[in-house]
Amino acid sequence: MAPPLLTLQDIHLGFGGTALLEAVELMVSPGDRLCLVGRNGCGKSTLLKIAAGIQEPDRGSRFVQPGAALRYLPQAPDLTGFATVLDYVAAGLGDGDDPYVARAMLEQLGLSGDAAPHSLSGGEVQRAALARVLAPKPNILLLDEPTNHLDLPAIEWLENTLKSINAALVLVSHDRRFLETLAAATLWLDRGVIRRLERGFAHFEAWRDEIFENERRDRHKLDRRIARENDWLRYGVTARRKRNQGRLRALRALRRERRDQRPATGAVKLAQTEGAVSGKLIAEAVSIGKSYGGRALVKDLSMRIRRGSRLGVVGPNGVGKTTLINMLTGALAPDTGTVRLGANLDMITLDQRRESLDPAWTLSEALTGGEDNTVMVQGKPRHVIGYMKDFLFTADQARTPLAALSGGERGRLMLARALARPSNLLVLDEPTNDLDLETLDLLQEMLGDYTGTLILVSHDRDFLDRVATSIIAAEGDGRWVEYAGGYSDMIDQRGGGETAAMRPARRQKKSSGCRPKRKFSFKDKHALAAVGGRMTALQSTITGLRADLADPDLFGRDAAAFTIKSEALEAAENNLAAAEEEWLALEMRREEAGGK
Repeated sequence: MAPPLLTLQDIHLGFGGTALLEAVELMVSPGDRLCLVGRNGCGKSTLLKIAAGIQEPDRGSRFVQPGAALRYLPQAPDLTGFATVLDYVAAGLGDGDDPYVARAMLEQLGLSGDAAPHSLSGGEVQRAALARVLAPKPNILLLDEPTNHLDLPAIEWLENTLKSINAALVLVSHDRRFLETLAAATLWLDRGVIRRLERGFAHFEAWRDEIFENERRDRHKLDRRIARENDWLRYGVTARRKRNQGRLRALRALRRERRDQRPATGAVKLAQTEGAVSGKLIAEAVSIGKSYGGRALVKDLSMRIRRGSRLGVVGPNGVGKTTLINMLTGALAPDTGTVRLGANLDMITLDQRRESLDPAWTLSEALTGGEDNTVMVQGKPRHVIGYMKDFLFTADQARTPLAALSGGERGRLMLARALARPSNLLVLDEPTNDLDLETLDLLQEMLGDYTGTLILVSHDRDFLDRVATSIIAAEGDGRWVEYAGGYSDMIDQRGGGETAAMRPARRQKKSSGCRPKRKFSFKDKHALAAVGGRMTALQSTITGLRADLADPDLFGRDAAAFTIKSEALEAAENNLAAAEEEWLALEMRREEAGGK
């Protein structure tokens, strides 16, 4: 058995008298695929920094095998001090690494090495940071939230890349699907200690819940023993003083044991304040389009959103997801076509960048508006401290400025603000950012019970599968197609996931007057076959629906069925039109490549 590449022994670290890490042990061997999980603030990022040699513990030792190359991806990469992105990535190479691999990795990630770091978006910064740690082909990779700010194509590319490399991995992520795909063993950091499960993340939650249940039973038994001994102390005989003194010492020891126990962190209590019932129609778009700078973001889209829908919106960064939502909710007028909004809409929006938060506010002011100590929740007044505790904030944090909150705490605060207000339409833009897995579970449950309508932008595939009833996906060139079901259902209907072919930035070449032929790749052939099958299925569906609607007695017999079939027919015809356009584009590409 090969010796471990990285070993942490007896790691202790405390902040302000509270022990964050207590006697933590961590061993990373060649080929390990480990995910590190735990509640927000439990010390996962701190432990990775200690493992990377960036932060020193109060006590304990760290050992890395001589010659083993270790690379660490921080949660918030810092590119300051570098003139270009290529300079930043090249600085992560080892002494024997070929400098060309830095530019090659950037091209795979769709970035130009000549760009200035300050000009990058959040997603581009994350791609550059990934290029920096992946280019050297390290033996150990420590990745802290590597999917942050990445769109679905980039996440799928990263998954495939990490599956193919030989490096040992330690992953911190809130993306369930990402962890289930990559992790072969699970490290749980809880109340300062690490427990290890030699199985993937899919088995973690059942194992964790069993541990919590055993702890609850043990705590109940201890409480009963203490109660019995207290009863003896008050009412027992006082003879045999020496034995009684020993029993009293034992009682005090039991009390100390109970006092020193660190109970599991409580769960966030989520409850949505629902507004008045909206009309059956939330929004109807007819042939809407929107362009910026000659580029079509939305082209000739027609769709209806009905009360109770859970619409997931997916697509690469910059494709126009926010523009589409703004048009569907009336915040932005389309260039062409019309949008009709339903009656009695009460909309709440949770923005991705938390822009509605003033960093100078305190936590209490952000929840109450600064007027008093009361928050209206579900139509009833609640004291702000009690409501804060529902979202795992302590009373001491009431006067904490928002600038001092962590990403997860800011995410919980935004949820607390949004869920306190009445609504019948929720628009959530990346609500899962920075939330721990337990809070995500409760958010999913709350959205499942929400009787209003939900429009959700997310790159979290598992979250979309659990919440969405339909997905509208960007298909390129301003085209959007709606699919029934969640993200996995969309994959099945579409014949593939989000394309991971992020276009590499290439230098402009002078035209030679001859345009080279584009090859008709294996991916193109697969896409052509898939769209052909999709067209056949849609044509069959349309034929069946038209036959049903041809029944002259259907409306009188079952008006609801008539309406459902009419809407299904319209959706199928729209999807068929989009599929035919895709098929035509692929056929033209095949002919340009020589008909092969």
